[in-house]
Amino acid sequence: MERRDVLKVAGTAGIAGLAGCTDSLTGGGGSEYPALGNYPVEGDEVVFGFNVPQSGSYSQEGEDELRGYELAQQHLNNGGGWVDEWDDLSGNGVLDKTVTSVDGDTATDPDTARQSASRMISRDDAIMVTGGSSSGVAIAVQELCQEEKVLFQCCLTHSNDTTGGSCVRYSFREMFNAYMTGQALAPVVRDEYGEDLNFYQLYADYTWGQTQQASMNQFFTDVAGWSQLDSVPTPLGTSDYSSYLSDVPDDADVLVLNHYGLDAANSLPQAIDAGLDEELEIIVPLYNRLMAQAASDSIDGIFGTADWNWKLDEEYTSSFVDAFESEYGQPPSYAARLAYTQTMQYAAAVERAETFYPPEVIRELEDYQYNNAGLGQENMRACDHQAFRDVLVVQGKPQSERESEFDLLNIINQTPRDDLGYACDSGPAADCSLGEYGDE
Repeated sequence: MERRDVLKVAGTAGIAGLAGCTDSLTGGGGSEYPALGNYPVEGDEVVFGFNVPQSGSYSQEGEDELRGYELAQQHLNNGGGWVDEWDDLSGNGVLDKTVTSVDGDTATDPDTARQSASRMISRDDAIMVTGGSSSGVAIAVQELCQEEKVLFQCCLTHSNDTTGGSCVRYSFREMFNAYMTGQALAPVVRDEYGEDLNFYQLYADYTWGQTQQASMNQFFTDVAGWSQLDSVPTPLGTSDYSSYLSDVPDDADVLVLNHYGLDAANSLPQAIDAGLDEELEIIVPLYNRLMAQAASDSIDGIFGTADWNWKLDEEYTSSFVDAFESEYGQPPSYAARLAYTQTMQYAAAVERAETFYPPEVIRELEDYQYNNAGLGQENMRACDHQAFRDVLVVQGKPQSERESEFDLLNIINQTPRDDLGYACDSGPAADCSLGEYGDE
């Protein structure tokens, strides 16, 4: 029996000798557990903090994240979407408390994001914070949440470090990482382009781009049998890549653009305009639909990976897409799915724990097996708080094959989770030390 069950039994039995002991365990505030972070939640409402990029290089991502968050809040309070399909959720708030929210602008900047999250925690009493598009932002905010003992549900973050060397107990990631991108992508591009090729990389110079290019080097070398000529950093927010592209060596067979958001929407079209696609193959390892829309004329035939796709033939995907389209008149990006999923996963864990007390919610999420987030069977690992799930390998669609402005990517392969991943003592997880629950 867990501690909360012991206390319930003691209270029901009316064992007089335990009264003082129980009061000391709960902090004497009429709550089952001691005060921690923003627990206990007082009153009839509970606050979630939605911390997204509303400006900066990844601002387009932030717009769709907010849509996903707001839809999740609406469904948690009133029913609809996955609330009607998940056994753990009621449609009557969370633990009968109405979900309210505050949102902030990370500006795609770690310091700004941390300040925004800090205000949500100290001023608005947020019981949970979620968000991110930049992995630098996600890592900064999850470090703060560990310090403050407030859960952070990662939205969009792909760096190996998020659940590797920078992992924390108070953060969970649904999205796959750069290591898994390498595992999924390398066999596909090897079979498409052949072996014994030379590749050259440009990468965004922060934690995501750094771990992304390292993973591409590892798997393109070990699995595809290619050789790296060089890997060159570019500042986040670069608008003109012409000088970097002009330095691509003549003996390169493949150009790997480790850019995302507006950065990728700039670098890929500029590479096409420079005629590099006529001389070599181009790969964008991590796609997102909003970037694909911005670089629409340049993505034809370009390989990459994606978190999820709104056209997947899967029951939870269908119900989410239907609800999102009904609310916003357009299909969701995978950033919206991540936002929606992470909010629902937190709420469901609270309901299973029967408390907002953070350590108990964390324990409900650790090693949780689920198949109701649009990608089939998943496992949120306890050792590093990384979801192990399928990864989509995609390719840009030719203009002539697109059915709408949102139909941009062909799914080439849904790589099963059994073909991906790593043990808790290897890969990125080897560098993970989660830290304390806070109730030790």
